[in-house]
Amino acid sequence: MPTKASDMQALTKLGANAKPGRTLEAFPNHASGKMEVTLHCTEFTCICPLTKQPDFAEIDITYRPDKFVVESKSLKLYLESYRNVGVFHEHLAIDIAQDFVKFIEPLSVDITVRFNVRGGIAIDATYHYERGKK
Repeated sequence: MPTKASDMQALTKLGANAKPGRTLEAFPNHASGKMEVTLHCTEFTCICPLTKQPDFAEIDITYRPDKFVVESKSLKLYLESYRNVGVFHEHLAIDIAQDFVKFIEPLSVDITVRFNVRGGIAIDATYHYERGKK
């Protein structure tokens, strides 16, 4: 099924000179509950909340969309909004997952952040959400 003009009505960031921010945009899903989407974000940057040193990570977002699919430029701008934010790695996985659930309302989502080695330690953190389960 091709993308319809009505699928794009709510999108304001795609094709625009939009600025980073903590919102995600979505378009209608034509196959509710019948697909899984994985987004590989390979150039994430934030800073350590204590030392203010830069941290670099790769983030994988795997989700089963219900009524909406995340628009990728809005995700890019969302992730860019963390560039100068101090956040612990583990908190980042939680924050992204909670925002993803808030804006996209998926059936399930897994957020995995894989931070580069710093001080001899690499940290991976995964947050799992499934609608209807605690």
